[in-house]
Amino acid sequence: MLSSPRLVKAGVVLSVGFLATACAARVPAPSQVSTPVAVAAAPTAPAAVPEPLPEPALELIDLSTRHFEAGQRELELGHLDAAKDEFNLALEVLLESPFGGRTEPRIREHFDDLVERISAYEVTALAQGDGFEEQRTSESATIDELLASLIFEVPAPTQETTRAVAEDLKSLAHDIDIPLNAKVLSFVQLFRGRLRSFLEEGLSRSVQYLPMIQSIFRAEGLPLDLAYVPLIESAFKTSALSRAKARGIWQFMPGTGLEMGLRHDWYIDERAEPEKATRAAAKYLKTLHRMFDGDWHLALASYNAGPGRVSRAMKRSGRTDYWKLTATTRFLPRETRDYVPLILAAMIVARNPEQYGLNVQPVEPVRYESVALNTPVDLRRVAEWVAEPVKKLQDLNPELRRWTTPVKASEYELKVPEGVGDIVRANLSLADPDDLAPLNWHTVKKGETLQTISKKLKVTRADLAEANYLSTRAKIAAGQRLIVPRAPALMLASTPDNPPPATETRSADAVVAVNNVAPVARARTPASLTYRVKRGDTLLKIAKVYRTTVASLKTWNRLRGNSIQVGQRLTIRTQAGATATD
Repeated sequence: MLSSPRLVKAGVVLSVGFLATACAARVPAPSQVSTPVAVAAAPTAPAAVPEPLPEPALELIDLSTRHFEAGQRELELGHLDAAKDEFNLALEVLLESPFGGRTEPRIREHFDDLVERISAYEVTALAQGDGFEEQRTSESATIDELLASLIFEVPAPTQETTRAVAEDLKSLAHDIDIPLNAKVLSFVQLFRGRLRSFLEEGLSRSVQYLPMIQSIFRAEGLPLDLAYVPLIESAFKTSALSRAKARGIWQFMPGTGLEMGLRHDWYIDERAEPEKATRAAAKYLKTLHRMFDGDWHLALASYNAGPGRVSRAMKRSGRTDYWKLTATTRFLPRETRDYVPLILAAMIVARNPEQYGLNVQPVEPVRYESVALNTPVDLRRVAEWVAEPVKKLQDLNPELRRWTTPVKASEYELKVPEGVGDIVRANLSLADPDDLAPLNWHTVKKGETLQTISKKLKVTRADLAEANYLSTRAKIAAGQRLIVPRAPALMLASTPDNPPPATETRSADAVVAVNNVAPVARARTPASLTYRVKRGDTLLKIAKVYRTTVASLKTWNRLRGNSIQVGQRLTIRTQAGATATD
């Protein structure tokens, strides 16, 4: 790697200083004189050495590096277009310099390094512009962590805890019966000790959602204490996913969520949307309450274990009281036996956290407004319009599973930060719908099936079917258009509906170009094709068709500027085996 301009300059200055000091040390001592009052002349200070001016090549490398680092920052924010622009500039300042991108040795080394790193970004991020990659990872559900922590011994309540809980139950009116028994008290003690920070984080996060939950429960006639159930289920994390695949702050299983009206498909999972999930939770809790004759303890137990399991346990034991039913290990699993006292203990502490030594730092909700979309839009596009990190849009719309909003929807309400709704609407009105979400399409040919198409395009049949709202056994007809959930080739995005001109495949050795493959994929032999420029073509248009960048096209073809001529042949690098269609 090259040293930075600053390091080079510093090295020169330090070397000069060192030599000056050494010379001064070798000056012979003055001769002794008899006159004690004589004063030796002060040695002459060495002449100041002017700091060398930066070399033009190093200045150019520094400018190129600044553009590359700006591209990295934009990429971290999810701003793909801005990142591409900066990456292009990082290479263009080298290509358009008097030295040229590959003549001066230091610039050539820097240029090759940049191309390698930008290419890796293209593979891992920029080339994922089809909008179908899973946009975020899930967090473990609180209920899993809590139950795992109960493997250790649960502490006995202290007299101080017992007294504090007794005072709270007398002074604060709870709308669910909370008995002052040893199990509830032990979990309160646990929340004061080993799990205190755990509960503090959940309560801090709850501030964003409690007003909404309490408003819905009040309208539905439900006890407001039930608003604290997510504290144990998920710690109010919208992305919480349990080992059993329950999701969202209310931890709905897929089947229960669908039964309660929550949509779950390739594009969206409404279990993760707090308000929609809360309305479904209100409906489900009311159903359970009716099933168990108004007993909230049994209803909560069935929220955890399922109503069928609790009903069977009651039938086998002959017991209809939760506490008697869980007094033995015979009828319900430990998780369910601990679940209800955990919920009740959380209700006690959440109503008066200071009493139990908890320090709650409220996480204020982000104010938002909604924008109606009647066409799919990539969140990264919106993030660039409003100059916000894409993560903020993800946090406001946690039900979105992909970077792209739902494709088959007459209208989708996208939440955006308050005050930017008009900016989004203005950009939507000006943008070409085809540019809002980079979708890939395939037109079904006679005799094709989901299986043959998925194999041809290198996607799974399940992904292809679900992205098009089809079952895996669905029959498809010739002429039918299907969305391809992932590009069949990373750098070649042509489809039967958008074919490039006839091309010829040439040997990679015949093309002096940069290998546009990430370092981990170097074992694969790259292929290339030749494209003949047509009237109206630009480098940008060609780059979009082939899912590459303008900088890559210029590098592969040694272009100094952006102008191209009709009939000109351009070399385009593709992955091995990628071919164009007529």
